[in-house]
Amino acid sequence: MQTFKRMTAMLAVLALVVALAACSGGKKADVNNTPKGNESSPSAGESAKPEGNGGIDTSKFVKISYVILGDKPKNGQFEATMKEVNKIMKEKINAELEWKWVEWADWQTKYNLLLASGEAVDLITIGTDWLDTWANAQRGAFLNLDDLLPKYAPVTWESVPPENWAQSKYNGKIVLIPEDAYTQWVNHGFFYRGDWAKEAGITEPIKDWDGMEKYMQYVKDNKKVVPWDATGGTSTFGGWTQSYTQNLELPMSTGYLPVFAAKSYDERYTAVSPVFEDTFLDFAKKMKSWADKGFWREDVLNYKGDTRTLLKGGLTGVDQHHTQTFSGLRVDMDREQPGSELQMYPFSRTSGNLMELSITHGGTSIGAHSKNPERALMAYDLIRNDEKVYRLINYGIEGVQYEIKDGKRVRPGGYDPKKDEFYSDFWGGRNDKLEIPSDTTWDQIGTLYAEYDKIKKPYPYGQFVFDKTPVEAEITAISQVTGELGPAITYGKAGDPAKAVEEFRNKLKTAGYDKVLAELQKQLDAYKKQIEG
Repeated sequence: MQTFKRMTAMLAVLALVVALAACSGGKKADVNNTPKGNESSPSAGESAKPEGNGGIDTSKFVKISYVILGDKPKNGQFEATMKEVNKIMKEKINAELEWKWVEWADWQTKYNLLLASGEAVDLITIGTDWLDTWANAQRGAFLNLDDLLPKYAPVTWESVPPENWAQSKYNGKIVLIPEDAYTQWVNHGFFYRGDWAKEAGITEPIKDWDGMEKYMQYVKDNKKVVPWDATGGTSTFGGWTQSYTQNLELPMSTGYLPVFAAKSYDERYTAVSPVFEDTFLDFAKKMKSWADKGFWREDVLNYKGDTRTLLKGGLTGVDQHHTQTFSGLRVDMDREQPGSELQMYPFSRTSGNLMELSITHGGTSIGAHSKNPERALMAYDLIRNDEKVYRLINYGIEGVQYEIKDGKRVRPGGYDPKKDEFYSDFWGGRNDKLEIPSDTTWDQIGTLYAEYDKIKKPYPYGQFVFDKTPVEAEITAISQVTGELGPAITYGKAGDPAKAVEEFRNKLKTAGYDKVLAELQKQLDAYKKQIEG
């Protein structure tokens, strides 16, 4: 997925560089450094006695941390649920599971600094296409799991096919567990109100950004709301690129917006930059036009509002995120804004440019400094495969957060979202086999899935690991440039688009753009030989 929530402030990036340099000492990961354990895991459904069961020594009680991306819930329901989870953990593996939250404010810097600090984290959420997983693996942030997995997470080990383990390796060693057993689409697009679109004379699904413009102009002229009450922390340039080119997103980050891409699916080993094509200038012009039309606030770059909450309150007409979000938001809108008929314009609809999701978009690793990696894997095996633990962590407590009626999860009578809402932000190993369909998911989401199935292409970069060691300073400098100038261009606040784009390109060149492009092409050439040879 193109994750558009990637703004990194200059000082935060500088702090990250210093921290990483201090931590890594310029050395690559020693993925052969596997700790020697003396435990062996039962299957996920078995009970591990503290005295040992089948050669397992779990006599020492331990606490296992799990680093999760998200804002910590504040209503007490998460803590109540974890008490139930830990009753099972205590019984089966004599351990206690603790969530460690990396909250969304400046999340990318906090996450990377946590890994760079040398803190003894156990389980940690990873994502190769949005969480700098390969770069962190290169810096030695994760443990080699080859010898540990079969022994301590046997159910998971057997359920993941060899070809998927192959996509989970760095330097030939497994460093992550892929979330490969869960079906999801996280391709992005705009959400808009179908009822207001019909009022605007838009009777067919919106298929391009001009259609969105027509819709937002109607909202501006006829509704007393900001058409798209956006915040400056989110860039849509990746979506524009997907809509109007055949470029493919690569699993590497350049901060606020993507500077590098692959040319097309047919030329997927050819590095290009949409920023140095007319694509970026056209985007800048369109965004300046939208800003001048008043489609968002004048102070958008400093605005900290919650666009989604405003949409559900009838106070804005557009939101932007991915298909999985839409599938739940449509249900919320039907309830809170009856008749709104929320719709989604996926960016891929314009161009037919859509890749399947990487199986390592979500997943879990073990921190390199974990003190209890064996027990951490045993805990993970339970989370991913034990029905009771899985339901608790993903859904909460039955009777409080949900009931099951006609095979679907429904909210119990008297459910109060403020008091009873539960979420865990667990994206590290969901499992279709244990999922319970929910009445909070739009029952017609399959129409979008069918549209995607007609055009989707297999994800080609599962084993591509961009080694940024030769260009780390340049990547950091480029990310600084995108963070400094990207938001203003994205929201039409940089003055004349042509001059702003020229300045942006010049600063990228100064930051080392050409060197990075050459290094990226070199590594894509090597990857092509690896795959095709």
